[in-house]
Amino acid sequence: MIFASKRRTKVPAPPCDFSTSSEERLFSLYASSIKLPIIKEGMDIGELLVDEIKKMGTGIEDNDIIVVAHTAVSKSEGRTRLLKNIKPTDKAIEISRKKNVTNQRFVAHKSKICDDDPRFIQAILDETEEIIIEYPPIFLVKAKCGNICINAGVDRSNIEDGSVILLPKDPDLSARKIGERIAAIEDKKVGVIISDTNGRPFRRGQVGFAIGAYNLDPIRDWKGKEDIFGRILRVSEEAIVDELAGLANILMGEGDWMTPAVLIRGLSILKEDARGIKTIYRDESTDYIKKALKKVSKIKDFFNNQSDIT
Repeated sequence: MIFASKRRTKVPAPPCDFSTSSEERLFSLYASSIKLPIIKEGMDIGELLVDEIKKMGTGIEDNDIIVVAHTAVSKSEGRTRLLKNIKPTDKAIEISRKKNVTNQRFVAHKSKICDDDPRFIQAILDETEEIIIEYPPIFLVKAKCGNICINAGVDRSNIEDGSVILLPKDPDLSARKIGERIAAIEDKKVGVIISDTNGRPFRRGQVGFAIGAYNLDPIRDWKGKEDIFGRILRVSEEAIVDELAGLANILMGEGDWMTPAVLIRGLSILKEDARGIKTIYRDESTDYIKKALKKVSKIKDFFNNQSDIT
């Protein structure tokens, strides 16, 4: 059972322990959005969270998990850029030209389906480690922080006109700083997740994903445990930080709610020696989908170049 609230109410339920027997296992979670002011560079996110959670009538407890939207974290860290200060390279201008052609093809939509501002594209390139698909309107890349996403996570929403928000340079470090700041103020051990919204292939809509984590292992490994018929599980790995980020995104919203953080209570899964978020990403040798996408992208580039020649 999940109790979800946008109201300031006291939080029920002791943490559930996944080591209990199946006969005793009936869990509940509590999740509540946290309202924050418009974040400016230099603001102390950890202190703001402590203050706002106290106003909710509860306070912070051991084993609490706090999910924070990267937009709030990035703005506090100064991870924003003014478009007027960005000089596009020839590569950004070329990609812009392709996107502009795509927009003209879809003029019936009465709005652009992809951003063809070369300064915005340059901001993406500056945050990109590797381009996977550059085929307008899709610009799928591996961001320097490790996340594979559209536009390297560079975003124009929830920021003043003429500016863009970038992903944190090191989301794990950002999460750790917030968690340690909360611990210093309240002397409580908490987990922190930095989240972003990503689309999914083959499905419409965006969901919350974790891009940074502190005091939490990104993966909960079920291998070696039994299913309900006693068979041993051999491949089951649960991306628990992504599930929590998705839950939190329901309460954060995508608009003007001003609730870029969520308190989750009722789990006992914190781990002091937790591995970072990079353990959730597949390594190059086993990321077969990425290999296939890059191969298809190269084939399309070849035929596009042949068409340009003729």
